[in-house]
Amino acid sequence: MSIDTQPRAYALVTGPSATFTAPDGSTEPIAASPDEDIRQVIIHRAAAEARRHRTAVELVTTGDRGEHHLLVTPDGSVVAPPATRRRAGAPTHVGEEVSEWVPEPPTAPPDDTPEPSPHRASFITTPVSVGHARTGWRGFLAHIGLIVPPSRAQQQRARDEHAVSQQWAGCRTIAVVNGKGGVGKTMTTAMIAAVFARFGGGTVLAWDNNDTRGTLGWRTEAGLYDTTVRDLLPAAHGLLQASSSVSDIAQYVHHQSVDRYDVLRSNPELLATDQRISRDDFDLLVQAVSRYYRIIVFDSGNDESADRWLRMIDGATQLVIPTITTPESAESASLLLDALRQRDERSRSLAENAVVVVTQPEPAGGVVARSYVDAFADGVRAVQSVPFDAALRSGPLRLDDLRGPTRDAWIRVAAAVARGLDES
Repeated sequence: MSIDTQPRAYALVTGPSATFTAPDGSTEPIAASPDEDIRQVIIHRAAAEARRHRTAVELVTTGDRGEHHLLVTPDGSVVAPPATRRRAGAPTHVGEEVSEWVPEPPTAPPDDTPEPSPHRASFITTPVSVGHARTGWRGFLAHIGLIVPPSRAQQQRARDEHAVSQQWAGCRTIAVVNGKGGVGKTMTTAMIAAVFARFGGGTVLAWDNNDTRGTLGWRTEAGLYDTTVRDLLPAAHGLLQASSSVSDIAQYVHHQSVDRYDVLRSNPELLATDQRISRDDFDLLVQAVSRYYRIIVFDSGNDESADRWLRMIDGATQLVIPTITTPESAESASLLLDALRQRDERSRSLAENAVVVVTQPEPAGGVVARSYVDAFADGVRAVQSVPFDAALRSGPLRLDDLRGPTRDAWIRVAAAVARGLDES
């Protein structure tokens, strides 16, 4: 399909500011803060239009760095690579080979270094590999030697798997939050942790950060030791010693044999008064576990005034807000976003870059779910929906127990989260 069938937006870039023209013809000035790249600001603005139109938007940028054509999806991804600088009137198609919209170098080259040509594209690229199909009719044809090019859905799946398989420098923390119970926080925590661990190679921790009746331990495998976060706390200083090794933390967490992440449990049998954790204790625990894990996914409690909840927010890299398709759970999510926007600058940034996950609690309800996705779309970075799956209702939470469409949906959720970690 030609890109000309897509809604089109324009951005005239001048230094750290731009004039953005939406597909409906309205214009507005946008600008980057001192620590932002104006190109990323423009892409985020185009993604908002893509969510509004429910389809990818062609973004045409002109100005300081020439002319570029990008295809921006509702979650802020660039589906087709940006176009190379081209002659006026040259056609643009989705499948065309194009170069990246690369930032200018921060400093000019030395006087004795030749100035590189602005039209030169690198011969070295790092494409996302999409292997040939091994199942279905494409897999059959591949088996007899007839390779069918991957479909658009297969290409997007490969991009999502690539996103969640990344390794970031330093530990990243993901806070799964909603002040209402029964909205899918534990389920979301387990599924995100499973996807990151299965595709990225383990070293992922799901932490039940709950004062009262945290159920993450009930819905995941028990390890060899009957231990909880209360047992880990007195051992935290020892785990920070130079002589400690990764095997030393194994007695305090519960490994998931197939999904390959670890669980740090709370004790659902104790009252909140018996397992409250102070701010200093929470900071010590984070310092200890971040030495052993590259990703921590917090399953939060419902008390948004608790010290451990507030410290989780203060240190979070990415916010994930689950809701089911009921007015009460969605209103709770919306109120939480509003409160974070008003709390401080960092919390506001977390809210604006949050990923909202809309889960269907009943078999029917796809149309209703779409309305909830649309309602959140303009206020956060990404919204993903997850269809109903009986395996999510109760019992152990395992990625392989899900139906194919549900499993694919959780990979999309985790990929949306991963793209937020890329920007951190």
